[in-house]
Amino acid sequence: MGIESVIFVIYLLFMLGIGVFFFLKQKSGGEKDYFLGGRNMGPWVSALSAGASDMSAWSLMGLPASVCAFGMGKTWIGVGLLIGYALSWIIEAPRLRRFTIVCDDSITIPEYLTKRFLSGNPAIRISCAVLFLLAYTIYAASSMKACGTLFNTVTGMNQNTAMYMSAVIIILYTFLGGYSAVCWTDFFQGLLMLAALLVAPIFALALIKSGQGALTAADMPAGYWNFFSADWKDIISGLGWGIGYFGMPHIIVRYMSIESDKALKKSKIIAIIWTTIILGFGCAVGALGHLLLGDIADSSTVFIQVVRHIFPAVVCGILLSAILAAAMSSADSQLLAASSAFASDVYKPILRKNKASNSEMLWAGRIVVVLIAVVALFIAKNPNSGSIMSLVENAWGLFGAAFGPVIVLSLFWKRLNYAGAAAGIIGGGLVDILWIVFLSGTGIYEIIPGSVAGLIIAVVVTLITKAPSKEVEALFDKAVKYED
Repeated sequence: MGIESVIFVIYLLFMLGIGVFFFLKQKSGGEKDYFLGGRNMGPWVSALSAGASDMSAWSLMGLPASVCAFGMGKTWIGVGLLIGYALSWIIEAPRLRRFTIVCDDSITIPEYLTKRFLSGNPAIRISCAVLFLLAYTIYAASSMKACGTLFNTVTGMNQNTAMYMSAVIIILYTFLGGYSAVCWTDFFQGLLMLAALLVAPIFALALIKSGQGALTAADMPAGYWNFFSADWKDIISGLGWGIGYFGMPHIIVRYMSIESDKALKKSKIIAIIWTTIILGFGCAVGALGHLLLGDIADSSTVFIQVVRHIFPAVVCGILLSAILAAAMSSADSQLLAASSAFASDVYKPILRKNKASNSEMLWAGRIVVVLIAVVALFIAKNPNSGSIMSLVENAWGLFGAAFGPVIVLSLFWKRLNYAGAAAGIIGGGLVDILWIVFLSGTGIYEIIPGSVAGLIIAVVVTLITKAPSKEVEALFDKAVKYED
């Protein structure tokens, strides 16, 4: 094994060790501890784990690849993501944390939306669980495919073998340690991603300035440095990515787990700064990589090639582990979010009629983690499943369209009722899927029409159906005024 491979293995064992640590440390807190860490997450862990679970391998492979190949006109996705992420922390996070506490200490988004309206109707729980299982399986497949691509490119290991190995490690530490293990592994992975994206472009720029670049700025294609060289549809679609944050369960669950409002304010600052650096330097890697190395046959490997061009093997192994970190930090969060939705929102209240014990709940969640991971592996192995970017795009769009409008309305509109919320989730998700199937050729990202449809449907159905009861309105007022 090469030095880089040895470092990868050490890194994987370290992640597994965190899972074992939290498994041994677990108390008898039951599902709340396993799925939400007991709402005891500090500001640094919450902020970096939210960022790391969001910025998958796309931030180190997909984004730099687009900028490397096509220029600064491809940065609009990054701009949209930064705006959406900042707004979700500023507008959504404080209220969501308070509302989920007041709504009987809800630990999942489907549970919150059901208890927000004091309803026993299972429609939201079931529709949410179905969407979670579908989208998160696709999302996890993209992360596993990224792990396979990384190992294959760097070490020559068979791509399928690499995916199996990575999946086993992710399953084990998620299976054992639950939310706490996921957050702490994401915290360390977030630090590693930050270090890698700071170091690589700075050293690349130094080499270019010393005359060691393969190209100069003048050698680049016409319009390469023009942010507005992109088609208007690309700009609108890129900005539309930011909508997804308001409905992304594995990210906004971090808002729910923070220990206090004071810690949330600190987390907000850390998270926004971290994401700004990741997105900005991710774009820089693409452009500087093109200048340093010239034309690259496979632009998705630009970060890998830049690092291997500049640094010795030991440093390469550490920095390239950031790609592994990005892929794993997204996959673990997605697996846990899907399993919590099934265990808390389908298995316990519907299949077991609220008779399941804490132990039974935990094992139901763990079994779902394994099942989703296995299905995701089969998708990732399929050569016709699409690129890493396309898988992420589809899952992201479905979540944003189905959940974003309804969650925001539930936090800020007292008149919203259960029927409107359920219709908005189903309608937004359905329009998103139909747009992918029939109208993807328009060039408009499906999250935009899906979100607009979800918002309109939720509002219209709410207004033509019965207003919420006084008890539901009182619950809304209590949540708005809630203080730690």
